[in-house]
Amino acid sequence: MSSTTEPIIQSPPSTRTLLLLGPPGCGKGTQAERLARNFSIPAISTGEMIRAEIRASSELGKIAAGVTITGGLLSDELVNKIIKSRLSQPDCAAGFMLDGYPRTVDQARYLGELMAGMGFSQPSVVHIDVPAEQLIARTCNRRFCPQCGSIFNLQSHPPKEAGLCDNCHIELQQRSDDCEETVKNRLAAYERSTAPLIDFYQSRDYLRVDGTRSPDVVFQSILDSLH
Repeated sequence: MSSTTEPIIQSPPSTRTLLLLGPPGCGKGTQAERLARNFSIPAISTGEMIRAEIRASSELGKIAAGVTITGGLLSDELVNKIIKSRLSQPDCAAGFMLDGYPRTVDQARYLGELMAGMGFSQPSVVHIDVPAEQLIARTCNRRFCPQCGSIFNLQSHPPKEAGLCDNCHIELQQRSDDCEETVKNRLAAYERSTAPLIDFYQSRDYLRVDGTRSPDVVFQSILDSLH
């Protein structure tokens, strides 16, 4: 009597795995989009993963929905399970980029073990670094179009016509939390949670990038430094 076992799916030998670190307002979103397109890998954020599980009404999604509805924080165990589920999807076979995970050293250790078990090489860590005073200025000068979602910055990327969206020609708005006090609080929280993570990764494949330069220069610097 013969028996069958489920095959172990290993990632292909040539893959690109990236972790993107950086404080709020450093330009991670812009670089994530460019890097994902350049390497033909999915850019995955923690929020997107959780929303996808909830939309799919998976067991993990149902648990996550129950927690988020009550305003609670998802446990490391639950987030780790969602990560494992997402990285098992076919579009991650040739690599992926994570933005917003891991957030703690414990999560980083789990991710390292998970990737090793799945046959992935350990990730290259890209840390986009921008001084706090510049981040505050960037964020407080940020404006968005309520119709098309375009983002402008009164300092570095102003609209062609003051106060109006270049595409929709309607009045730009400012997010209620894009004020100095809120930004300072967000940066303080980021420093508390991420400083130990940066220390953890610095002895590995770690790249610090000066995020004060233009998006094109930052992108090219990342490409030149990756190997």
